[in-house]
Amino acid sequence: MVEVTIAGLAGDKAGLSDATGAATLGGVRNLGDHGAVRIGHAIWVRISHWILAASVVTLAVSGFVVLMAHPRLYWGSVGNDLTPALIELPISRNFQHGGWAPSVPFFAGSNSPVSAVRVFDIFNQNGWARSLHFLAAWFLVATATLYVIVGAMTGHIRRSLLPSTDELRPQLMWHDLLGHLRLQIQSTASGPPYGLLQKCTYTAVVFLALPLAILTGLAMSPAVNAAYPLLQAVWGGSQSARTIHFFTFSALMFFLLIHVLMVIMSGFRRHLRAMTLGK
Repeated sequence: MVEVTIAGLAGDKAGLSDATGAATLGGVRNLGDHGAVRIGHAIWVRISHWILAASVVTLAVSGFVVLMAHPRLYWGSVGNDLTPALIELPISRNFQHGGWAPSVPFFAGSNSPVSAVRVFDIFNQNGWARSLHFLAAWFLVATATLYVIVGAMTGHIRRSLLPSTDELRPQLMWHDLLGHLRLQIQSTASGPPYGLLQKCTYTAVVFLALPLAILTGLAMSPAVNAAYPLLQAVWGGSQSARTIHFFTFSALMFFLLIHVLMVIMSGFRRHLRAMTLGK
């Protein structure tokens, strides 16, 4: 039996029948005694995958540097070194630095504004990270948008990402989850069809986590807020949006870590070859 890899726009049509009536199942089209054809990743899937991967890694590095400059998270519209933090992260020397000169009131009375003079040499070299973060974000937005549009037009999302009603049974979900928790990871074919847990995870990333990270990121932009103030109000203020943005991107980083781990455990070289060369 011979296996031939196909890469193209129809490269993930698993579970369908072709014009000759040969059924496909599990990414392999049954051709009887003539062999089998294993279906690989479509070229547009491979290109968007690596652009998104590069964008996410760039966002992670630049975002971490930005967070180092002010490792405090708040809830609401206002947040700075002189207001209580919801969470303070020990990731730089700016963590709980407490380097302030004694406050001096400008006027007599309890409602007088006071001076705030920082005497601690904080880490604040993050201008390059902010610019790079903004640039990488637009690469992610453009690529993810094109992925969804092309995926909807070609049927890739419906066939390969969205779990069917029959699949969403609690016992099937529990069985798949238990197998992953026990690290019972078998060598799998590269590309669709995906397992149930994979479909649910990919769907959550594409249609929940990424849009949430993008919208909360935009809600922190002064220019965007000036044009669309409702975007900031939806999250309860820019600082609330920043906190949600942090936890959402942390979840994406956790997904990326598990994703790479699963690729390694189920055949790293084969999956890497399939996602680069399509075979």
